Amino acid sequence: METANDWMDQGACRDHRPDTFFPSDGVGVEVAKRICATCPVIDTCLEYALANHIDHGVWGGASERHRRRILKARGVRIPVLSE
Repeated sequence: METANDWMDQGACRDHRPDTFFPSDGVGVEVAKRICATCPVIDTCLEYALANHIDHGVWGGASERHRRRILKARGVRIPVLSE
Protein backbone atom coordinates (compact mmCIF):
# COMPACT_ATOMS: atom_id res chain seq x y z
CA MET A 1 0.00 0.00 0.00
CA GLU A 2 1.37 3.40 -0.99
CA THR A 3 1.41 6.33 1.39
CA ALA A 4 1.76 10.05 0.73
CA ASN A 5 5.40 9.97 1.84
CA ASP A 6 6.64 6.94 -0.11
CA TRP A 7 8.76 9.32 -2.18
CA MET A 8 11.04 9.62 0.87
CA ASP A 9 12.27 6.06 0.26
CA GLN A 10 13.75 7.28 -3.04
CA GLY A 11 15.61 10.23 -1.56
CA ALA A 12 19.38 10.54 -1.80
CA CYS A 13 19.27 11.33 1.92
CA ARG A 14 18.34 7.73 2.78
CA ASP A 15 22.04 6.81 2.53
CA HIS A 16 23.18 9.53 4.94
CA ARG A 17 22.81 10.27 8.62
CA PRO A 18 19.77 12.45 9.38
CA ASP A 19 21.91 15.02 11.20
CA THR A 20 23.63 15.75 7.86
CA PHE A 21 20.45 17.57 6.86
CA PHE A 22 20.13 19.51 10.09
CA PRO A 23 23.49 21.32 10.09
CA SER A 24 24.59 23.95 12.55
CA ASP A 25 26.66 26.00 10.11
CA GLY A 26 26.88 27.17 6.52
CA VAL A 27 29.42 24.51 5.58
CA GLY A 28 27.01 21.82 6.71
CA VAL A 29 24.23 23.41 4.68
CA GLU A 30 26.41 23.26 1.57
CA VAL A 31 27.22 19.58 2.19
CA ALA A 32 23.52 18.76 2.49
CA LYS A 33 22.66 20.80 -0.61
CA ARG A 34 25.27 18.89 -2.65
CA ILE A 35 23.62 15.61 -1.65
CA CYS A 36 20.20 17.00 -2.51
CA ALA A 37 21.43 18.10 -5.93
CA THR A 38 21.78 14.41 -6.89
CA CYS A 39 18.34 13.44 -5.57
CA PRO A 40 15.62 12.12 -7.89
CA VAL A 41 12.86 13.49 -5.63
CA ILE A 42 14.33 16.93 -4.87
CA ASP A 43 11.28 18.82 -6.18
CA THR A 44 8.80 16.66 -4.25
CA CYS A 45 10.89 17.07 -1.10
CA LEU A 46 11.02 20.85 -1.43
CA GLU A 47 7.27 21.11 -2.06
CA TYR A 48 6.61 18.86 0.96
CA ALA A 49 8.71 21.14 3.19
CA LEU A 50 7.02 24.26 1.84
CA ALA A 51 3.49 22.86 2.16
CA ASN A 52 4.15 21.72 5.72
CA HIS A 53 6.04 24.88 6.76
CA ILE A 54 9.02 22.85 7.92
CA ASP A 55 11.39 25.40 9.39
CA HIS A 56 14.43 23.30 10.28
CA GLY A 57 16.99 21.56 8.14
CA VAL A 58 17.73 21.29 4.46
CA TRP A 59 14.82 19.92 2.43
CA GLY A 60 14.73 19.71 -1.35
CA GLY A 61 18.11 21.40 -1.52
CA ALA A 62 16.87 24.50 0.30
CA SER A 63 17.86 25.83 3.68
CA GLU A 64 15.38 27.31 6.13
CA ARG A 65 16.16 30.82 4.89
CA HIS A 66 15.80 29.84 1.24
CA ARG A 67 12.42 28.18 1.90
CA ARG A 68 11.18 31.33 3.66
CA ARG A 69 12.18 33.37 0.59
CA ILE A 70 10.35 30.96 -1.71
CA LEU A 71 7.19 31.18 0.38
CA LYS A 72 7.41 34.96 0.50
CA ALA A 73 7.85 35.12 -3.28
CA ARG A 74 4.77 32.93 -3.67
CA GLY A 75 2.83 35.28 -1.42
CA VAL A 76 2.37 32.70 1.32
CA ARG A 77 2.03 34.06 4.82
CA ILE A 78 4.43 32.34 7.17
CA PRO A 79 2.83 31.53 10.51
CA VAL A 80 4.48 33.18 13.49
CA LEU A 81 4.72 31.01 16.55
CA SER A 82 4.00 32.84 19.76
CA GLU A 83 5.57 31.85 23.03
